[in-house]
Amino acid sequence: MTNPLAARIALVTGASRGIGFATAKALAKAGAHIVAVARTQGGLEELDDEIRKEGGSATLVPLNLTDSDGIARLGAGLHERYGKLDILVGNAGVLGPSSPIGHIELKTFNDVMAVNVSANFQLIRCMEPLLKQSDAGRAVFITSGAANKATAYVSPYAASKAALETLARAWAQETANTPLRVNLFNPGPVRTRMRATLMPGEDPATLDTAEQVAEFIVPMCAPDWTETGKFYDYKTRSLMSFRSPA
Repeated sequence: MTNPLAARIALVTGASRGIGFATAKALAKAGAHIVAVARTQGGLEELDDEIRKEGGSATLVPLNLTDSDGIARLGAGLHERYGKLDILVGNAGVLGPSSPIGHIELKTFNDVMAVNVSANFQLIRCMEPLLKQSDAGRAVFITSGAANKATAYVSPYAASKAALETLARAWAQETANTPLRVNLFNPGPVRTRMRATLMPGEDPATLDTAEQVAEFIVPMCAPDWTETGKFYDYKTRSLMSFRSPA
């Protein structure tokens, strides 16, 4: 099939740039109608232009994901318009400060958790009924190696991704006996603005692009993807199961 995701509705957060932008484009190219969510109107309009150039379609939703009521309104709107959601890609995230824990203000920590964890919690709450109306609901959350490495000096980010992983895994267990499949995707170092902020001296030409990464996210959103509660590691191109520490 040239359009394996034809007639499917895909919600992508953080869609105005980076991995979210590239994933939204890739899903649209595969036939999905994109519900693109991001804070940046200009980035969303650029995405819309790119999708339309290739014959796809998108609905643009300028929304700060810390607006939990806004997420609920989005869920209600999708229910009214489509009656279902086939794909959820939880990509939006913030890096937060690069500092020792003792130098980080509580509000700064909470701001990172609000975007990286609480917003995804609210997305799950509001989108689960819609995903269950799909014949093959698929959810993919973008995580980071910082979660299991407990990377120094980015503790809010690392802690938030660890929390996101646990949240997604718990949801996968709760929905294991349904058609809904829930998984995590770790892109590793990628040529994005976030990576450049964290590693300003790194040569971006040595890193894979967001477009390359997105090609591996698309299959996890397809109806024929059967795994759930798993972790795809892009660097090693491997699907992994979680296990307790040795």
